[in-house]
Amino acid sequence: MPGSHGSLTKAGKVKMQTPKIERTGVNATKKKPPRMRFRELYVQRIIKSKFGGQKDSLGAKRSQFSRK
Repeated sequence: MPGSHGSLTKAGKVKMQTPKIERTGVNATKKKPPRMRFRELYVQRIIKSKFGGQKDSLGAKRSQFSRK
């Protein structure tokens, strides 16, 4: 293996020395995969016609009208 940087016996040394810190606060819950997240947004916006945000927003005004 020409051009290797450092010996492979020292691989992962720093990661093993770093203490494990538990997640707290906002980062405590794992995020859903994007596909599931966007699917839920699609259901809320398109199928249920519910838009987040302020009542005067464009999305809220559009949701008053039926898409069907």
